[in-house]
Amino acid sequence: MRSIEKRRKDFDARGVKLVAISVDPPKFSRELCRRYGYTYTFLSDPNAEVIRRYDLFHPKAGPRGTDIARPAEFLLDSDGVIRWRNLTPATIVRAWPETILKAIDDLRLAPSPR
Repeated sequence: MRSIEKRRKDFDARGVKLVAISVDPPKFSRELCRRYGYTYTFLSDPNAEVIRRYDLFHPKAGPRGTDIARPAEFLLDSDGVIRWRNLTPATIVRAWPETILKAIDDLRLAPSPR
């Protein structure tokens, strides 16, 4: 997440809105943003409704057996259609910003699926 924040201007220049979603309560996310200087939107999904919809729920896979969301990155178009996703088997693995930015650029060059 820190590497995404460091490249925030590159995402902004492409017109991409960054959003993080977690099962953490809003107070936790606000503190995380304050502590690390994250400036993009953090949403709380304490009942994991959205997280389950995207098949990212990992029951008891977190610290001390807490429920967590599987790390993933998605690119959605303006209609909410998933155009790209990155799923990893490990909770500490994330896509590099360069990988996501390349996917954005590649999608812009690809013909629209409509």
